[in-house]
Amino acid sequence: MHTAYITHPSYLLHDMGAWHPESPMRLRAIDDRLHAAHLFDFLAHREALPATREQLLRVHDAAYIDAIEAASPREGFHALDSDTGMNPHTLDAAFHAAGGAVMAVDLVLRGEVNNAFVACRPPGHHATRNQAMGFCLFNNVAVAAEHALEQHGLERIAIVDFDVHHGNGTEDIFRDNPRAMLCSTFQHPFYPHCGADTASDHIVNVPLPAGTTGSAYRDAFTARIMPRLEAFRPQMLFFSAGFDGHREDDMAQFGLVEADYAWITEQVMGVAARHAEGRIVSVLEGGYDLSALGRSVAAHIKTLADL
Repeated sequence: MHTAYITHPSYLLHDMGAWHPESPMRLRAIDDRLHAAHLFDFLAHREALPATREQLLRVHDAAYIDAIEAASPREGFHALDSDTGMNPHTLDAAFHAAGGAVMAVDLVLRGEVNNAFVACRPPGHHATRNQAMGFCLFNNVAVAAEHALEQHGLERIAIVDFDVHHGNGTEDIFRDNPRAMLCSTFQHPFYPHCGADTASDHIVNVPLPAGTTGSAYRDAFTARIMPRLEAFRPQMLFFSAGFDGHREDDMAQFGLVEADYAWITEQVMGVAARHAEGRIVSVLEGGYDLSALGRSVAAHIKTLADL
């Protein structure tokens, strides 16, 4: 099998309330679309294992992990902030979300699959070393990237974050680690209201205005991200795969469509083919219009799987 599809039943049990856009229905919409598009049976399906404390400690403070564990309610709901909360199943889902991303790294680096998509909840790219925010508890893609560096001995990895919101948590974690390049495109000004003024040799932030179309996005990606990725020569690539920049998603004001997500995927696959033996792990972040999310993820996975 070319592409692994990793998920876990606990992801569907994490629920922050019927009003909340980051709902279990997101994964059901993806699953339904993969079946409708006749993609589901072409994927190598795996059930995620939970992340270990050691794996989480590579990117999160011990006191923070302890606080998240202590906040887990036995019943009802516990709010971590106005956007982010926990029910009795959330902690298990969060451990399996980070663990699913770690599993994806192991599968790809062992050569069992060429690439992998982790259909997980809760998402992760807003989680900093010591703060939950923006629906995120543990930074799944950061845990996976550090696993590739520390456990597998890679020297350079790159994360391409195309969520419509800036990956502030990932930047916080890797700000002082030149072995990890972060390339983040995002609407600005917009939540989490940072990133536009940050730049370094390995942090490439590309703020874009509301109303950005697919054409304008592709121009910016080609001019500002592709040369940096090529020069960095990553040995493995990661997607923080947020699909909330779709024109039908009212969480933001971008104008992307499925073809744009397929195009982004193709560009990064080209970098992976030239420098990383094709090795890619993609981890689900945002995307809240259910129809647009399902169609966009299907386009992304179809491209990853070369179908």
